[in-house]
Amino acid sequence: MMMWLIWLVAAVLLGVAEVFTLTAALGVVGAAALVPAALAALGLPLPIQLLAFVAAATFGVVLVRPVALQHMQQPQLERFGVDALVGKRAFVVREVSDRDGLVRIGGEDWTARTFDEVTVIPEGAAVNVMRISGTTAYVYPME
Repeated sequence: MMMWLIWLVAAVLLGVAEVFTLTAALGVVGAAALVPAALAALGLPLPIQLLAFVAAATFGVVLVRPVALQHMQQPQLERFGVDALVGKRAFVVREVSDRDGLVRIGGEDWTARTFDEVTVIPEGAAVNVMRISGTTAYVYPME
């Protein structure tokens, strides 16, 4: 088998393994395997390929991986899905109590509840969405 193909298969396998581990280590080593694959395709001998692989892998693990890990650990700046609804303004469609209710959040109707047994929010009132649990919005009246 041609040596460049072996290096290419190793790079692909390491890349696939990176998808499952998300450590940024296997991906960097997989990318490093592309360097000796190119050298093998040019016909350079195996010792030079191995030396190039070690150099590329060391470069990747020492310099590229820390930057990639730092980028992966940054907090998410925007909220998505139901998390984006928390803090939004909603309007009561049907009276909301601790047992029942319906609110409209951004054009969508959601079942709603209050946090305590005493509070009852009348129809038409504006509320803040405090939490979403499943398909139920927990709301608090706006002052």
